[in-house]
Amino acid sequence: METLMVLSALGPDRPGLVDELSHQVADSGCQVGDSRMTVLGGEFAVIMLISGNWNSVAKFENLVPRMQENLGLHIQTKRTQERTDPAKVLPYAVEVVSIDRAGIVSDVANFFARRGINIEDVYTSTYPAPHTRTDMFSLHMTVGIPGDMSIAAVRGEFMDFCDDLNLDAVLAPVK
Repeated sequence: METLMVLSALGPDRPGLVDELSHQVADSGCQVGDSRMTVLGGEFAVIMLISGNWNSVAKFENLVPRMQENLGLHIQTKRTQERTDPAKVLPYAVEVVSIDRAGIVSDVANFFARRGINIEDVYTSTYPAPHTRTDMFSLHMTVGIPGDMSIAAVRGEFMDFCDDLNLDAVLAPVK
């Protein structure tokens, strides 16, 4: 039986961290499943799902204190279960672009939460507009829309919502 564990880590960015961290996972007999790794400011951040047999995961857990010291990362781990999703959901991609302002993530997250639509994944970034150098904001999200919900109604409401907030947006099936 496969044992699952979520690892999250944060620490100063430097070359080689992904190599060293993934090497420790492999050396303990585990493997990396889903993961997200990025540099935020000067910090490296990672969250990953690690899987293996019970002994391999326990071996990896025992390495964590030494890894924290050697890699300079604050590491947290938590055992987890395979995800069970009783409701049939359809994955949809949400993309929003706007002039950067406070509250965009909150506004969009609230739109979906009020409708009982789960947010599966979020990626945001800021960048200067090409010609004007205006600060722009980009949001990419994957949501799980329940199969019994009208996609056309959700899409229409979302587009009206975005128009009211002056957000350019797309809501499309994940391909």
